[in-house]
Amino acid sequence: MTAIKNIIFDYGNVIFKIDFKLASQAFKDLGLSNIDELYGHKLQEKFFDQLEKGEINARQFTTELKKHLPEGVSEQQIIDAWNALLIGIPVGNLELLLQIKSKYRSFLLSNNNEIHYDWIIDYLNKVWKIDSMASYFEKDYYSHLMGMRKPDAEIFESVLRSHQLNPSETLFIDDSPQHLETAKKIGLQTRLVQPGESLKEVLEPYL
Repeated sequence: MTAIKNIIFDYGNVIFKIDFKLASQAFKDLGLSNIDELYGHKLQEKFFDQLEKGEINARQFTTELKKHLPEGVSEQQIIDAWNALLIGIPVGNLELLLQIKSKYRSFLLSNNNEIHYDWIIDYLNKVWKIDSMASYFEKDYYSHLMGMRKPDAEIFESVLRSHQLNPSETLFIDDSPQHLETAKKIGLQTRLVQPGESLKEVLEPYL
């Protein structure tokens, strides 16, 4: 196996803890009983994909969701329910990222969206006193700002091309098997993060 020179990280449940069940319950509390049919880890309604690609904005997204909700539910209630899945960065993870950055070329590649991104930036400011994740990587990438999302091959190819990375020397770390499948097909080495596995456990061989 070729030696690793570059590491590309997913964000949710790799660096930043999230829990889909919290958003699911928040939407059910608003009266959206079939949220698990609309949005899931493996499959989701088109407007969720569009939000992650930046093809629709927050207002258009909440308008779509209102079609599935009881009358009277506000835009802010929908945003709060959608943000309920966001928990935060476990203590120690930022230090680990700096250690990795000192040894490898490191990148962030996150399926994200305008609503979650804004919440995360506010969280980073308030809790960690930082403006963004930029200083922890050579470059941080977010799907809604790129106009593409995982698991589509184009998003991986874009990052590899932009930084002239050799796929065989690049490790991609993600908690979604379907994202890793695409990465493998284009020649990247991959590591699946298991539920409950810490970033330190994942990175132990590379520290």
